[in-house]
Amino acid sequence: MSRRLVVLDVVGLTPRLLAHMPRLRAVADAGFRAELGTVLPALTCSVQSTFLTGALPAGHGIVGNGWYFRDLGEVLLWRQHHALVGGEKLWQAARRAQPGFTVANVCWWYAMGADVDWTVTPRPVYHADGRKEPDCYTDPPELHDDLTDRLGTFPLFSYWGPGAGLASSAWICRAAERILDDHAPDLTLVYVPHLDYDLQRHGPSSPRAAAAAAELDGVLGPLLDAARARDATVVVLSEYGITDVSRPVDVNRLLRAEGLLRVHTQAGMEYLDPWTSRAFAVADHQVAHVYVRDPADVPAVAALCAGLPGVAEVLDADGRAAYGLDHPRAGELLLVAEPDAWFTYYYWLDDDRAPDFARLVEIHRKPGYDPAELFFDPAAPGAAKRRAAVALARKKLGMRYLMSVVGLDAGARAVRGSHGRLPADPADGPVLLCSDPSAARDRVAATEVKALLLELAGLAPPPAPDTVPPPAPDTVPPPRRAAPSTATSAGRPKEAP
Repeated sequence: MSRRLVVLDVVGLTPRLLAHMPRLRAVADAGFRAELGTVLPALTCSVQSTFLTGALPAGHGIVGNGWYFRDLGEVLLWRQHHALVGGEKLWQAARRAQPGFTVANVCWWYAMGADVDWTVTPRPVYHADGRKEPDCYTDPPELHDDLTDRLGTFPLFSYWGPGAGLASSAWICRAAERILDDHAPDLTLVYVPHLDYDLQRHGPSSPRAAAAAAELDGVLGPLLDAARARDATVVVLSEYGITDVSRPVDVNRLLRAEGLLRVHTQAGMEYLDPWTSRAFAVADHQVAHVYVRDPADVPAVAALCAGLPGVAEVLDADGRAAYGLDHPRAGELLLVAEPDAWFTYYYWLDDDRAPDFARLVEIHRKPGYDPAELFFDPAAPGAAKRRAAVALARKKLGMRYLMSVVGLDAGARAVRGSHGRLPADPADGPVLLCSDPSAARDRVAATEVKALLLELAGLAPPPAPDTVPPPAPDTVPPPRRAAPSTATSAGRPKEAP
């Protein structure tokens, strides 16, 4: 029989923040603490997929929190289907050693359709009249009513947006406790996002970051107690550390000004036109995939981006390969920001021409990540809150509404924390804590987490099949090599040293 595991992904946890989290420190005091390597890009979806498969993005295919789906001609972020992730998963390896190994996934990404036993993941209700209501998806379906009857509706608007805060992480932790108590899975994966919010709003050096860490530590306490009651080994890890930033970098506006990015206009609003653009960027925190239609344009686009203030590196095909990021879903170029900078998705040159979704919390329509969604418009927060109140009143009356509360450039300028680069200092990077001292080590690479968890479970699966299933194909062309250019072709290690 395997040993039961509870794996907590505490987003943004770093050694510095542990100073404010005595319950988590106690996990390491009983076992061990290790520096945890990450991957480039150091983003939730990419790193989680590496933890679960032991592969780099070139192997599992998750090159960011989203990418340009070439066969659809669309930029899509925050997809949920597990079929997008290639490679053998942790639990599949475990089942080769122990058939019947049971797994609960509580809010790790790409949960839907995964071959696990219990799934919980955020999933709003999208009504036909345009209303969006908070809810979650579960499998088996009856788990939904069991959890919501006990815990209330999943607090979606505390999970992301200007109201994002502790309530969502508390609900997730209580849901994990219920599943542990009722079903006792062999492996329970729990995603705890709270530190992501105030660290991006205020920066990790702010007093608010320390307060958020202390708040979360209190919420985690009962879950840690529940794990101990089940005699489970606890592993706490993080995907990245958040560092202080102050400079938004508008890479798409540069590409547009140079005639490389094109838009089309409807109802006076401009929309990115990826079908006809020669080059455009999918911005994702401190990295940006730049998709270049014609290989002959790659050297010029690379040189152009290299000259943009705030860009630290421009990785061409060889540079991406050095980081294990040579996958057809990746852009022809990858931009890495300077330590104090991050990339916006903004492509319009006049705010009056911005699409209406730019001022909304709209993670699925924006062609890039937008941390300005964490704020009521800093240019006029009072007016933004009044608009929100009116929109809520219209919603309650069953009328159509737009929750237009997000600032544009003012929102971007307010952001004080970001991630995506490899950490320069281990104190600001991810960390791994484990309650079992028998597996103690000083450092764990992201690609080694899968093997470590199997070791902690007491499982030694037989050799994996020679062929590893690739991610579901959403791209047709093979990776295109960059022509010789001024782009950086970084030969550094795939993980931070």
